[in-house]
Amino acid sequence: MAQVGSNVRRASLDSYDHARPRAGDANVLTFPPPSARDGSATAIDLIYQAAEMFTGIEHRARDIEANARAMCQNAVDKLVDSERRIQAAERARHDIIADVDRRLQEVALALSDAQARIDAANARAAAAEKRATAAEAEAQTARRLLTQVEDAIRSRLLGEDAGVHPLRRMRA
Repeated sequence: MAQVGSNVRRASLDSYDHARPRAGDANVLTFPPPSARDGSATAIDLIYQAAEMFTGIEHRARDIEANARAMCQNAVDKLVDSERRIQAAERARHDIIADVDRRLQEVALALSDAQARIDAANARAAAAEKRATAAEAEAQTARRLLTQVEDAIRSRLLGEDAGVHPLRRMRA
């Protein structure tokens, strides 16, 4: 029906060029002078013009709506993608923190073990040093006692003078 009306309108407007919208005046209707046509033809012509304008407005509105929907969908897609990346980054950050925490605990345990081994080694070294000092003192005491026993044996059993050196005794 729109096509038939459009053909009728075109045929009726060809003779009245001044009733057509001008370029740049897409939303402005011009009315023909009342004496040039009868009222019913003019009314029908105006109705067809208005219908075409509404159709054009509807097409533009659909195009704008489609563009707006596409832009909204694009924004939603970008938002969803951003949220996925944020979640992935959060998981990676959490994993890194957990890994660093685990490694720090391992290092702290290793340091604690190493410190315990160092303390034990220091304690063993100190004990060994005390034993060595005690052994050295015992050795000196043993040498003194051995010297006293030798002197006692020489003087009592052999009748030698303790102050005389054994080589001198041989010469004498």
